[in-house]
Amino acid sequence: MSDSVAVLAGGCFWCIEPVFSQLRGVKKVVSGYIGGHVVNPSYKQVCTGTTGHTEGIEITFDSSQISFVELLEIFFISHDPTTPNRQGNDIGTQYRSAVFCQSEEQKSQVQAVVDHLNAEKIWPAPIVTEINDAAIFYPAEDYHQYYYANNINQPYCMIVAAPKVAKVRAKYADKIK
Repeated sequence: MSDSVAVLAGGCFWCIEPVFSQLRGVKKVVSGYIGGHVVNPSYKQVCTGTTGHTEGIEITFDSSQISFVELLEIFFISHDPTTPNRQGNDIGTQYRSAVFCQSEEQKSQVQAVVDHLNAEKIWPAPIVTEINDAAIFYPAEDYHQYYYANNINQPYCMIVAAPKVAKVRAKYADKIK
């Protein structure tokens, strides 16, 4: 068994966390903040858009069950990687699309996936997802962890997160726990 880490940002972490928590081989998903200049920021601070952080998730996964490239494929279909600083009605730098690479190998894999998807013209605009080096990941407050599972009937979860979860379940049924 080989535990690996992927750090992804694709809009509100309430929406992206449940997409990955349902996958076989994913051991743990932590919602948090990454890519900014404030030490240990709070949700309130990050929401102002002035800390430089984006909402993201840190995924611990068993690479013998699911690969980093498979996680990337799911990441790119689960959000709109062509809109800078925005996912739906969530607008601001804290909602930007980004990958925080844990190694040079991850960085080259991300670039290869982006190049392939752009060549396939899956979206009408090019991918703007940032490809960054690893950075300090700050776990979000406890009430943000597994927010979707704990608040499934909350309107935001029903309207925004549930369709993303369902889309991945339908397309990657063989990868669901």
